Amino acid sequence: MSAQKSHVVVIGVFDGVHKGHQGLLTKATSIADGRKIIALTFDPHPTAIFAPDRAPTMLTTLPDRIELLKIHGADRVAVLKFTSDFAAMSPADFVKNILIDQLQASTVIVGKNFTYGYKAAGNVDSLAESGALHGFTVLAEDLNTGEGEVISSSRIRNLVTNGKVEDARLLLGRPHRLDGIVIHGEKRGRAIGYPTANLGNIQGQAIPADGVYAGWLTVGINHWPAAISIGTNPTFAGERGRSVEAYALDQEGLELYDKNASIEFGWFLRPTLKFDGLESLLKQMKIDCDQARNLTET
Repeated sequence: MSAQKSHVVVIGVFDGVHKGHQGLLTKATSIADGRKIIALTFDPHPTAIFAPDRAPTMLTTLPDRIELLKIHGADRVAVLKFTSDFAAMSPADFVKNILIDQLQASTVIVGKNFTYGYKAAGNVDSLAESGALHGFTVLAEDLNTGEGEVISSSRIRNLVTNGKVEDARLLLGRPHRLDGIVIHGEKRGRAIGYPTANLGNIQGQAIPADGVYAGWLTVGINHWPAAISIGTNPTFAGERGRSVEAYALDQEGLELYDKNASIEFGWFLRPTLKFDGLESLLKQMKIDCDQARNLTET
């Protein structure tokens, strides 16, 4: 294999691109020695094909995943469409067709629990055997935070969906984020002095538990500290679906409808509560905003 077509290939779903994934890319950078680093990922999540009813919500959208992989050291990101036909590929064909013919791998880096090929018949040991046959080396690494704590995307997903966004932030190395479009809501926040951006188009993403959070709202080049509410707003009568809304602290006159937006979750402040009336709600909202302001200023 010529040096010109010799690549370090790092393989994984990489949902969240958490500190364990970042460690694989750091390892790739340390041994690349002039070779290009290719991150090979899959979309959709394999569980969406094997067991659609158990497919997980995702910590990152595909565009975010690609961007994060590049931020953490990948020169290129290869996205393989995960289909039933691909899932039926034998381990040997995966190595020959993907790693050798398409990616020209000279070193392959994976997590120690990596499996591949039809019915996950391939593992780290068989990959190393194939490497010896085809002329590439295999490095199998623990997915950990750098301090030895083993982590996984499913663990972080559970933290997020239980509202433990501070713990998730430590394992991700950044705040958990939702990407979507600002949609029209009931405009109740605008009427009471707290206009919020209601985030839509977030299906399939891991949404934190109902409650109030401190974090940030990003629209275009603007990045504002925010108080964030998730839930059904039980204080007001009538049925209402679950929503994710962010109030950009100390901002007035924002027109954000139909714009792409991101919400990042820094801290959980309190659970969703039902208040006796508007006065008690407004009093609590001021407390929430003051707390969010203090947290996001540090």
